[in-house]
Amino acid sequence: MTTSEPAIRVDALSKRYGRTLALDEVGFAVQEREMFALLGPNGAGKTTLLHILCTILRPDSGAAFIGGSDVVREPLAARRRLGIVFQEPSLDDRLTVHENLDLHGLVFGVPRKIRRQRIEEMLDLVELTGWADKPARTLSSGMKRRLEIARALIHDSEIMLLDEPTVGLDAQTRERIWSYLERLRREREITVMVTTHYIEEVEGCDRVCIIDHGKILALDTPEALKREHGRQVLRLVLRNESDRQEILTRFAGRLAGETGAAAEAPILLNSDDAFVDALLAEYGNRLRSMAIDAPSLETVFLSLTGRELRDQAAGARERTLAFGRRGGEHTR
Repeated sequence: MTTSEPAIRVDALSKRYGRTLALDEVGFAVQEREMFALLGPNGAGKTTLLHILCTILRPDSGAAFIGGSDVVREPLAARRRLGIVFQEPSLDDRLTVHENLDLHGLVFGVPRKIRRQRIEEMLDLVELTGWADKPARTLSSGMKRRLEIARALIHDSEIMLLDEPTVGLDAQTRERIWSYLERLRREREITVMVTTHYIEEVEGCDRVCIIDHGKILALDTPEALKREHGRQVLRLVLRNESDRQEILTRFAGRLAGETGAAAEAPILLNSDDAFVDALLAEYGNRLRSMAIDAPSLETVFLSLTGRELRDQAAGARERTLAFGRRGGEHTR
């Protein structure tokens, strides 16, 4: 890969499934050794894009390049540079941890001596050395994901593509997976491109690409995105429906996103400190709860789409009945 060529380049990429436009002229470039995140809800087009980059799906129009190799015209050259962790598990549960890695290296033509050395290195990196002779089916979900990351690097890949690598894992395991990715990027100087719908996971990435309905809505560093699109959002839950309707009508111009029909659904309002103080003075006794979201990637997404990005499996976020400010919430 030449230093002048991006690790990944996507030019006006489009893909349609019947009447559904999964990707709509998507374009961006990922530089070498960059940690790049695609952030968006389920169905945003993230997996479709990764499948095209992995050469297992052809675009309807546009082009994509891995280290300068066209993924359609030169798929083998592109694949040799890639390490891939798919969203769905892809290990052979009948094989041991070591055998899964050895088989992958064999498929990619890694010489036996080098293969043995890399297996040892990767098992040490993801802390699975003690499990080398255990069947993959005996591993926990988090351990299996770590094994898949190790497997993706056995053939000395330059670029890693990971599709929702932490989905379904507990918060502690998710944090651990991201620490492995950062260590890989730093020690092996690889490029990492990852998709996720967990907003908190992408704060440490070099750049974040926000995608929804197959379109790129914004692309920049996390801090730049917060400066340009982030905003303070006030979340209110009223004690009765009449007060709720009054707030919705009176401050319709401040609504920050979709408001559910249920009486307990929070009202989201664009705010600043002066507005918060004025609202508390007038409506304080009529509020069941209030919380303030400081400018964040979550409010960036809300600003760009008019809706919140949530893990659909987890449901709505629970909030305590409290009044509070940025530093936390205090029971009234």
